[in-house]
Amino acid sequence: LGGQTAPPQLLLCRLYRWSDLQHTAQLKPLCECQSFGAPDSPSVCCNPYHYSRLCGPESPPPPYSRLSPTEELKPLDLSDSTLSYTETEATSSPNVTPGDFSDASLSPDAPKQSHWCNVAYWEHRTRVGRLYTVYEQAVSIFYDLPQGNGFCLGQLSLEHRSSTVQRTRGKIGYGILLSKEPDGVWAYNRSEHPIFVNSPTLDIPNCRMLIVRKVLPGFSIKVFDYDKSCLLQHTLEPELQDGPYDPNSVRISFAKGWGPCYSRQFITSCPCWLEILLNNHR
Repeated sequence: LGGQTAPPQLLLCRLYRWSDLQHTAQLKPLCECQSFGAPDSPSVCCNPYHYSRLCGPESPPPPYSRLSPTEELKPLDLSDSTLSYTETEATSSPNVTPGDFSDASLSPDAPKQSHWCNVAYWEHRTRVGRLYTVYEQAVSIFYDLPQGNGFCLGQLSLEHRSSTVQRTRGKIGYGILLSKEPDGVWAYNRSEHPIFVNSPTLDIPNCRMLIVRKVLPGFSIKVFDYDKSCLLQHTLEPELQDGPYDPNSVRISFAKGWGPCYSRQFITSCPCWLEILLNNHR
């Protein structure tokens, strides 16, 4: 590159995935790669699809100054932004059709060790399906993934879905890869559309400003930092929290953002989203 030698993984990632990539520090090996977690290994994986690109600092868009016509008629309820998965649930059990995917949390051969998180899938204010319990170090959450293992959202049915929800569900695609790693929990966007993330460890400490990060396709972000979480447990000021606050909950919306920089003020205005309930201190 420019007359200088470059690592092979950098060259191949530039050639096949990101032409603007500058340095290997912008890359993160995926946990599913056999070389993951072996930095001292003499061999290096050169498969560009075994890497994701790290999300760097971003300049957020200006605050959205005008609500949509339907939301202008509704008073802003700050407690809505901290809705817990226990508040609302689908009234009828979804009809799950057997498919080619395997559900690790239902398998009789599933490991007996303690789970590290539960995943709830929501459509606006309604939870669809049951909590999905995760035991493995990584789980795929997707709409339609051929021969995929994990949480298949496409199998969850609900009566009277709006056209907005149906369109957004069609954008989930390969979804995300959620992984528990030594330094925290990571999310890799495998879909063809952005995902939007909010987490206690992504927020600015003791600030009322909600931080929602946009993660482009092919990028990864640390959605939960264990060290920062321990620090926040001792430094957060309770009086700055609006409504109930869960320090171990991560929220991920597919294709649609929310918060002060978007027309949707609350996560419950997003058509399709996930609530990741971490088992760190529960």
